[in-house]
Parts: sequence; C-alpha cells; structure tokens
Amino acid sequence: MRTVSGIQPTGNLHLGNYLGAIRNWVRMQDAMVETGGECFFFLADLHAISQYQVPAELRRGISEMAAALIACGIDPTRSTLFRQRDVRAHSELAWLLNGTARVGWLNRMTQFKDKSGKNREGASVALYTYPVLQAADVLLYQATHVPVGEDQKQHLELARDIATKFNTDYEVDLFTLPEPIIPPAAARIMSLRDGSAKMSKSDPSDMSRVNLADDPDLIAQKVRKAKTDPEPLPDDPALLDARPEAKNLLTIYAALADEPVGDVLARFAGQGFGAFKPALAELMVETLRPIGARFAELQRDPAELDRLLTLGAEKATTVAAPTLAGAYAAMGL
Repeated sequence: MRTVSGIQPTGNLHLGNYLGAIRNWVRMQDAMVETGGECFFFLADLHAISQYQVPAELRRGISEMAAALIACGIDPTRSTLFRQRDVRAHSELAWLLNGTARVGWLNRMTQFKDKSGKNREGASVALYTYPVLQAADVLLYQATHVPVGEDQKQHLELARDIATKFNTDYEVDLFTLPEPIIPPAAARIMSLRDGSAKMSKSDPSDMSRVNLADDPDLIAQKVRKAKTDPEPLPDDPALLDARPEAKNLLTIYAALADEPVGDVLARFAGQGFGAFKPALAELMVETLRPIGARFAELQRDPAELDRLLTLGAEKATTVAAPTLAGAYAAMGL
C-alpha cells in the first residue's frame, strides 16, 4: 500500500488542527509502517496559491506547518514529507492531465462552486483546475489509497476518471486507480469562547483557541477561562447537546484521553466545572508539552527543517520520475 496526503500550509496551528487532522495522519503513518506500506505527506503550497496569499505569511505558514507535523509525530525517517513545490513533477503532470480532464467534469466540482461563491467569474483559473493538480498529486506516486473526507470524495473520483481516460486513450497501463480511505471520525473542536463556532486561527480572540505553541501556564489559563454554564456535568452524553460549551470541553477531554465521552462522564458526572477544568488543563498540558517543545526547537532551527524537507523532496522526486516519464512517452512527447 502507498498513501498520499497533502495539507495546506496554514500558520498559527491550534488544538483543533491537531485533534481534527494531524493526529489521524500520525496514526495512519504508524499503521502503514507496521504493515510494510508507505506514506507520502506534502505541504500543499501550490494549492494554496489558487487564492491570493500574502507572501511573508505563506512562507511562515509553510515553515510552521512542517514543524507542527514533525512535532506531532510525522517522522521524516518513516514517511516521506516534502513541500509540493520542491517536486516539479506535480506541476508538470498536472499540465499533462489538463489535456485529459474535461470541462464538464470540472464544472461538476462542488468545492469550486463553494469557494468561488457569487464571484465565479472573478475566481482564479488555478482554483478551477485545483482538482486536476490534486489528481496529479496522487497519480504521480502510484498511490493505492488516499485518505479523504466527505468534501474530497468527489475530487478522488475525478482523479480516477482522469486516470482511466488517460490509460484508455493512450493504450497504456500507467496510472494506478487509487481507492479512498475514510479516516476515523475526527473530534470536532469548537471555540473556547463560543461552543457553536469552530476553533479557528482567524478568531480575533486568542483566548478562543489553544495554540500548539502556547506554554503550559497559558494553556491552563485558557482552560480556566473557557466559557461554561453553571450546571453540573450529566451522566448521559445526550444531555450535553443543549449545552454547547460543556459538550466542547468534554469532547476535548475525550479526544485527548482517546476514550468515549460517556466514559469521561462516568468519572465526572455530578461535578461542576470547578473540578473538571483543572483535570482538563492537566491532561491538555501534558499532551501538548512535548509537541510544543519539539515545535519550538524546529522553529529555532530552520536549517534543520529545510534539510528534512529537502531529503523528503529528493525521495519523492525519485519515486515520481518514472510515472512522469511514462506520461510524456505515452503522449508522444
């Protein structure tokens, strides 16, 4: 098995990013290595520029995302981690596949409609052809499996359509048709100030989120000041549905402890947040302490971070080369 995944390089990573996505990547890496498979993870900087990015912020975001992935457990010696732009075969194969992809197929992509909104004519061409680059990302490495959420299923189906049409048109057996992997349901982490809004780096209040770079004292302070209600914790998870802030804190605890919310409530039912918050803060601090330390260490040593990403890009380039050469040859180029 070989899996390929990309992630857009946003900065200011927080607890929601870790529990919602990055931890699943780490677990997938560990499972793949145990079974003799391979994982290719890349920072999708070429995808990021399908919408305008402030250059300095993009550079910082790429560095922070790389440091965060490694700090959270992505091991460059066990997986292949690289910047998308460093493997030029991504761009080259995407252009070749533009000759196979069909306008009608891209017109059906719901994510373009969502992202372009009412200003479709003002959207970039890169945003429109984004799914073709995604197809190149996975087909380039002969990926057998691609982890996808509900919003990406359609794009993987497009990649399979492109691969099938290319193989058929040019009478080759070049591209592997990747199968989807549906990751385990990730915890949906909400704002510490508003249980109805997702935890986000764009929230103007830093107290609404726990950043991976926060020190233990600040983490404890944010948990202590997190919005709650005066009622004690119930013994039934269903009773949390009408209490969004309480449900959020219980969800965070359960995700960090890697156990069902019901098991957490079995220990804390009948107690107030005066007892629960210190327990949550302690668990959060101990979980994030090694991540924060490693993250800070990598941020202080950009040369080492660049070295690790360059090594990953060299391996990825080597693996990708035969597929790219095969595509050129099949097309008579």
